[in-house]
Amino acid sequence: MNMRRLFPALCFRLLPGLLTLLLLPVSCGPRKKALLPNVSGKAGEVIIVIDKPWWDGALGQCLRDSLAADCPFLPQKEPLYTLSNVPPAAFSNIFQLHRNLILCDIGPQIEKPSLKLGSDIWAAPQCVVRINAPDEAAAVALVRENMVHIINFIETAERNRVIDNTRRYQEASIRPPVKTVFGGSPYFPSGYVLKKLTDNFAWIAYETTYIQQDILLYKVPAAGDASDFSLETLVGHRNEVMKANIPGMFENTYMTTSSFAVPSLRFVKYQGRHFAELRGFWEVYNDFMGGPFVSHSFYSADGASVITAEAFVYAPKYNKRHYLRQVESLLYSWDER
Repeated sequence: MNMRRLFPALCFRLLPGLLTLLLLPVSCGPRKKALLPNVSGKAGEVIIVIDKPWWDGALGQCLRDSLAADCPFLPQKEPLYTLSNVPPAAFSNIFQLHRNLILCDIGPQIEKPSLKLGSDIWAAPQCVVRINAPDEAAAVALVRENMVHIINFIETAERNRVIDNTRRYQEASIRPPVKTVFGGSPYFPSGYVLKKLTDNFAWIAYETTYIQQDILLYKVPAAGDASDFSLETLVGHRNEVMKANIPGMFENTYMTTSSFAVPSLRFVKYQGRHFAELRGFWEVYNDFMGGPFVSHSFYSADGASVITAEAFVYAPKYNKRHYLRQVESLLYSWDER
């Protein structure tokens, strides 16, 4: 049986809630992009260009409810994105260079509502969302109907910036040995080190005094049915692998999956790849360390194994949204070439 074909079939047949991540950019072309200035602003920031009455009203509230909602599975409350409002009259050259822009044009001059997703208009790599509507009620309805697409578009842009920089400044010595074991590998930026590599496990980490960003790769034999990607199976395999490979600082301490909150499981199709995404909290058994993690699980090329690529963060002194988004982006750079 072709196990690689089985996974997509299971996703669509047994799990109709499959989420497809969308990317619908309209770019200005590679030649013009090379001439554009670099984007400004911090990762995770979004500037919303909208008149203050709309920002203070139902449309602004609708945007805040989704874009500034709590980021899932973080130990402290952090918004999904950090939002800033700029009135159209103040939308100067400085703001036009920002990495993520949402431009709202509301008024009777607009014949019908429309949503346009564009890239690299004033800077590169830039994400621009245009919301056009004749009145506020139509704008709110448009945003509610398309918010999943808006979030996916911004999230993909943020992710691709990390991946592009990683490939440009990669730690080239790590991918070859990892690829030999797993048949593929993410890209790793400069500063990451290969801490451990066996015939079924790899640990790659970037560590500073107070921040730790890690990628774990492991594979287990595939059963060949839907149980391979059930929540119970994925968490069970994770706990076995962590106990065997990620020891704590003291005797009888090791990483495990926290029972504080049940991990979330969803099935994703991204650029032709299918994987099960597990998101939750890790902790150290018999100790007080912990933090967020996210993993992608999928069949190996020959279908004999389930490969899991996991990102986790330990940053007890800091908010973790930015650090998790950075290291999670590396999972999406998985490449078998």
